[in-house]
Amino acid sequence: MHPSDYPPLLAIAMLAARADGRLDPAEQAAIDKFVAGIGAPDVSHLAQMVSGGGLRVADLASKLSDDEARKTAYETALAVCSADGVTGPAEQKFLEELRSALGLPASGVAELDQAARSLASVPSASPVSSASSASDFILQQAMLTGALEILPDRLANIAVLPLQLRLVYQIGQRHGQQLDVNQVKDLAATLGLGAAAQAFEGIAMKVLGGIGGGLLGGLFGGATRVATGAAVTFAATYALGHVAEQYYAQGRKLSTADLKALFARFQQEAATIYPRVQQQIQTQAGTLDMQKVVAMVQGR
Repeated sequence: MHPSDYPPLLAIAMLAARADGRLDPAEQAAIDKFVAGIGAPDVSHLAQMVSGGGLRVADLASKLSDDEARKTAYETALAVCSADGVTGPAEQKFLEELRSALGLPASGVAELDQAARSLASVPSASPVSSASSASDFILQQAMLTGALEILPDRLANIAVLPLQLRLVYQIGQRHGQQLDVNQVKDLAATLGLGAAAQAFEGIAMKVLGGIGGGLLGGLFGGATRVATGAAVTFAATYALGHVAEQYYAQGRKLSTADLKALFARFQQEAATIYPRVQQQIQTQAGTLDMQKVVAMVQGR
């Protein structure tokens, strides 16, 4: 992929984040961080043009150099639109407009769309098995989400949030709580796990980073950044699971301040655990593919 593809790819990702007509603070923070990190005047100007409505999908699509870049653009937009757990009508319309502008046949993206739909919500799931302790289960799920960060498949990012939410859902069930998706998401949001921010940053780094120098190569280069992403996601999932365990065990009576303090404590604990399980996470990543990931999220 040519460095000239980076600005239109980033702009398409930004447009995808705004496709439903609103931009959450978490989304805006992630985009600002990404643009500020790049620090290139042309990219900052690009961000201003996106926010001001000065760019059209068709024009951006026409600037992409080859089929690889066009496929990457669609995958990135699909991942961003799916990041908050649901792809609404406006986002679906945007994706269809983008697909048409990119010249991609519907049949060519059908598998991607199906994977995104399958990963877009928290599935019904059985409670944590009594044969497995909550701590063991949380560790297993943290390792799984860490492994997803290592996968080269860009849509693997979509699976991280559903797996994290499913973890909370299962822990709540274990403590007799009947939860719906919004209750689970509220707890994750309280702890700062903004769906769009988390997904956008990860997707942007995977898609635009480590492609060999150029505009972004120095900032988002290669294996070190991937390893960092795996460690961060592992820690977030580990902390989320343990906070949920204490929250539901105590009848949902912990304050927001208590929840955040616990989350920070368990993140620090996870940082000490990660080096001991890093090799296992890398091995697990080698056995995963998107079909298996979708099946896991669906509880199959």
